[in-house]
This record gives sequence, C-alpha cells and structure tokens, in this order.
Amino acid sequence: MSKKSSVSSVLLLFLAAFIWGLSFVAQSDGGLTLGAFSFNGARLLFTALILRILITITDKMGISSAPVNKADKKRQLFSGLVCGLFIFIATNFQQIGMNLGAGTGKAGFITSMYILMVPIIGMFFRQKIKWNVWVAVGIALVGLYFLCVNGKIEFVPADICLMLGALGFAGQIVTIDRYGHRVDALRLSGMQFLLGGFLTSIIAVIYEILPFPGGISAWAAPLFHGRIWMELLYMAVLSGGVAYSLQIVCQKRLDPTVASLIMSFEAVFSALAGWLILHQSLSNREIIGCLIMFAAVIIAQINFSKKST
Repeated sequence: MSKKSSVSSVLLLFLAAFIWGLSFVAQSDGGLTLGAFSFNGARLLFTALILRILITITDKMGISSAPVNKADKKRQLFSGLVCGLFIFIATNFQQIGMNLGAGTGKAGFITSMYILMVPIIGMFFRQKIKWNVWVAVGIALVGLYFLCVNGKIEFVPADICLMLGALGFAGQIVTIDRYGHRVDALRLSGMQFLLGGFLTSIIAVIYEILPFPGGISAWAAPLFHGRIWMELLYMAVLSGGVAYSLQIVCQKRLDPTVASLIMSFEAVFSALAGWLILHQSLSNREIIGCLIMFAAVIIAQINFSKKST
C-alpha cells in the first residue's frame, strides 16, 4: 500500500469519527421524539436503501466487487449477517442508553470502550494480547468509575446499556477485520443495515408504534413537523451510508490498531458537539473520567515492543 493511500485512509477515517461524533446530537433528540427502536429502525432502513441505490449505480458503472462464485457469495452473506446482528445490538443499546438520560459526551466516551474490547474479543480467535492492553483495560475501569459511579458503587441503567452497545460495536469491528478485506464494502455495509433495521423495526412496531397512546397517527405526528427528518437523514446518509462505508474501506488499508485509535476520536467530537450544540456539560468528576478513559485508549494502541531504528 502506498504512503499516499495510507494518508488518505487516515484522513477519511477521521472524517468518519467526526460524523459519528456529531451523530450523538441527532440521536439525543431523535430517539426521544420517535422512540429508541422507531428512530433506529427508520434510520437503519433508510441507510440500507441509500446503499442499495449506490450498489446499483456502481454495478452499472462496472466498479463494484460483486461476488463472482459460490464461496464469495457465502462469505459476503455470512459477514453481512454477523455485522448486521452486531449493528442491531450496538445501535439499539446505545440509543436506549441515551434515551435513559446519558449526555452526548458521556455516551461517546463509554461507547469508545469498544477500542479496549476488540483485543479481548480477539483472544477467542487465539490472538495474543499485549501487556499494555491489559494495563489499558485496568485504567479504563478507573475512568469508568469516575465517569459513571456517583456515590454508591453502582452503574445506572443508561451506563450499562451504553457498555453493551460498545460490546456490539466491538463485535462489528472484529468481524470487519476478519472478513471485510475479502468482500465488497458497499454490499457488506448495506446488508448489515438491512438486517439491523429489519430486526429493530419489528421491535419498534410491537413495543412502540402499536401500543402508542392515541394510535399510529399520534405516533407519526412528529414526522410532519420539527427537525426529525433532518436528524433521520443525517443518521441515514452521513452516519450510516458515508461513515460506516468509510470504516469498512479504510480498515482494509490501515493497521487495525491505527484504525481503532482514529475511530476513538468520536468520543472527543461527541463531547464537543454536546457542548456547542446542545449546551450540555460534564461535571469535573466526569471530565476526569473521560480523560482517564482517553488515556487508556491511547495506551492500548501503543506498540511498546517496536524497536526504534
């Protein structure tokens, strides 16, 4: 891979992290307006539709990487289904956590825990875990204590949901690392959003739309006024279609540790977006927790065994 390609991948992945960071603002309002599952189901299916259109266009232009044999089709299907299940778990637990009251900054930093979970999941695939990763995990736990625990040693439901969401994102990243370089990026991205959106929409209909006070017409009222469509479009087009596709493409060109470090900056961008747009703030204790967790993320990515030349 050329140096120019590597630099462009780094810049594009930073763009993805920036988009994800701002997406916490859209999620904070949109999830409360429509409901966690309804908002997620709509934006995931919108993303799948947009990607389907892009796949059709690239196929006609002859620049796509469609599966050419049975083995490729099976690999594409398997990786898409697994990523879709992880996206379903990750996005919904994250959204529920925010609906339960977690601010954008706090949600972003707890979500960034996926960077520490990725190497731990790798143990199940016989990947060697470096000593600094274990140190980083310990430091991150201290950061979580400052960020999430106030008074009694207990995590509120929002924190637990966000951590489960981070675990889902970690699973999705590991799946892309293992299979993403052997399948078409747009097809993998489209399939994960289609499955995630389908499963989420089923839950939304059963638990949010049908039982909604006043019926379906009352539930749909926010769709005809306000900024809900802007939030849905941002999540579908930019956070989903653009950022996740950039993730899959760039992870093919970068070392996984470098890619993980760049993606973790979504936590910083989410905190800045919450402060600038929603006028949210973190307490001194929460700021300390964020700084400790960010330090843990960086320590986890450093290659201490690499000899200087």
